[in-house]
Amino acid sequence: MKNKIIYILFAFFSAGLMFTSCTDYLDRDSDSVLSREDAFKNFNNFQGFVEVIYNVIPDVAKHYWVSSFNWGDDEVITTGNGEYLMGYAIDGGNYRSYFNKGDCFLDRSWKVDGDRFAKSLWGGGWYAIRQANLGIEALENGMLKDATQEEREFIEGQLYFFRAWTYFQLTTYWGGLPYMLKPLAPDAQFNLPRESYQENAEKMAADFQRAADLLPIDWDNTTTGNRTKGNNAFRPNKIWALSYLGKTLLYAGSPLMQNGGENNNRSYNADYCKRAAEVLGTVLNMVEAGQTQYAMVSFDKYSSLFYTKEQNWLMPGGTEAIMRSPTFGADSYWRQMNSYQLAAICEGDGIILCPAANYVNYFGMANGLPLNDPQSEFNDEQPWKGRDPRFYNNFIYDGVQMIKAPSDNNKQYQYANFYDGGNCCNDPRTTSRTGYFNYKFIPVGANKDDNDYGYGKATHFHLSWLRLAEVYLLYAEAVAQGYGSPTAKATTFTKSAVDAVNVVRERAGVEGVATAYTADLEKFMGEVRRERAVELAFEGHRFNDLRRWKLLTEYPYNIKTMQKFDRAEEFDPAADPKERKVRNFREVVVTERKLSGKHYWLPFKTDDVTMYPEFYQNPGW
Repeated sequence: MKNKIIYILFAFFSAGLMFTSCTDYLDRDSDSVLSREDAFKNFNNFQGFVEVIYNVIPDVAKHYWVSSFNWGDDEVITTGNGEYLMGYAIDGGNYRSYFNKGDCFLDRSWKVDGDRFAKSLWGGGWYAIRQANLGIEALENGMLKDATQEEREFIEGQLYFFRAWTYFQLTTYWGGLPYMLKPLAPDAQFNLPRESYQENAEKMAADFQRAADLLPIDWDNTTTGNRTKGNNAFRPNKIWALSYLGKTLLYAGSPLMQNGGENNNRSYNADYCKRAAEVLGTVLNMVEAGQTQYAMVSFDKYSSLFYTKEQNWLMPGGTEAIMRSPTFGADSYWRQMNSYQLAAICEGDGIILCPAANYVNYFGMANGLPLNDPQSEFNDEQPWKGRDPRFYNNFIYDGVQMIKAPSDNNKQYQYANFYDGGNCCNDPRTTSRTGYFNYKFIPVGANKDDNDYGYGKATHFHLSWLRLAEVYLLYAEAVAQGYGSPTAKATTFTKSAVDAVNVVRERAGVEGVATAYTADLEKFMGEVRRERAVELAFEGHRFNDLRRWKLLTEYPYNIKTMQKFDRAEEFDPAADPKERKVRNFREVVVTERKLSGKHYWLPFKTDDVTMYPEFYQNPGW
């Protein structure tokens, strides 16, 4: 009997990559079970095999109910019915809660052709690695008979990219793993040892480099990609591969990966950082020379990086999004949108993901200085005056309008009342526990009274896995740590580390890094870390950043706070909320996390670490 391979034959390469179609393209018929010879014999069939991997890429922000994915010092969850969320488990140090936790993308019940809101990094990741290895093996065995050289290279490049990218995600949370270079036979004994993070990183780097050598900058400008021109934005390309190569090398050089989690050594590996800087500099040089399809979006379009509305379900991200998860069908926005605002004005579950006040403090002044700088001009009697424009874009603070046309029942909530005893912060179960709401991902008007959201408005929320602003910030960190100076630059790019940070700030209308922070490496790194906190706020990066910097367990990164104050003047709805005056402005700790060295890595399931001795548990678990 012929060997059979379960194979989902997509019609994308003949009809285009319509990720936002309402059709379930994973419905299979009898023709979806092909022999291995047929599965790999020509480009169309082989590409269909590759695109199975696309479908297992998880989306960190998608879940049928409220999804928690910000686990650093950035978010506080309301009490009552929010305790099931992963954020609560992380705060309590109970990392084992991720096992089969429905709201968490790390691990949950999943199927390759299953629910688009139930993709799993752990289970789906190993499936994707095996799928990539099966494809690479088929290429090595000469099974692709009917394809041009370009088609062969594009197939191979995608396979190497996905193998490396999946390992990058897995190792980010669990550390070094067995690096599978071949598919295991069904009867083979699995006994490959876990490698160190840096051993894995070298293999990821080789895979990413191989992918970069094979893939085009833009599929649309190739003979192969021309068949689906205009629908290729979700396919791995040279920029994806080089960007992740640089990120992999920087992670390998970061304090956690360099020194482990059980000591206080926060030094970097300069050699890894130099390698990262050179690769990331290559990417940015290509971008700024106009050789790619990527560019920073203007600040007046900043929200389009995260959500779109009334644009026929247009995928957010624009020219700045590098890697995004494919989205199949009209996407879920309703639950996540309702989890960012006052329960009384929305239709959610009463769970609010509130920005921690200590995290809001990272949003400094428009003059570029942090709030605690003596020259910043921050005044706790007017705490919302003169702030970084991203502060106003992202947050609802005291006195800001939340409802445009309130009903009689909700007039009391038309404006945010965060003063001590106000109705937006007086109940930890249904109001803010911090004195802020997060509106980075939702427009004002996304409430029951204004009804300016939802399926009728084609409201689409999506977070990119990687966007161009982060590449600039990765480059800045890599250069500074690799060459030991904020004013250094890679040989592949004309901008220094300081210049790269300033590109991101300039887009937001914030002044550049002050000279007081550019002459000292550690002071500059404080500004790099703060800039990442501000620009990438609530996009799922902070937990991993604090871990790789080995700051997760350290004060003040282990606390979450609320800001309290009294209004100093009678409320005038016509007044500019930025100018409002307050009294008794103070900060109160809401949560203090008792985390230790073991919390720098996630634990494995007991079933996994008892398979064989070489697959051992992470320290402390």
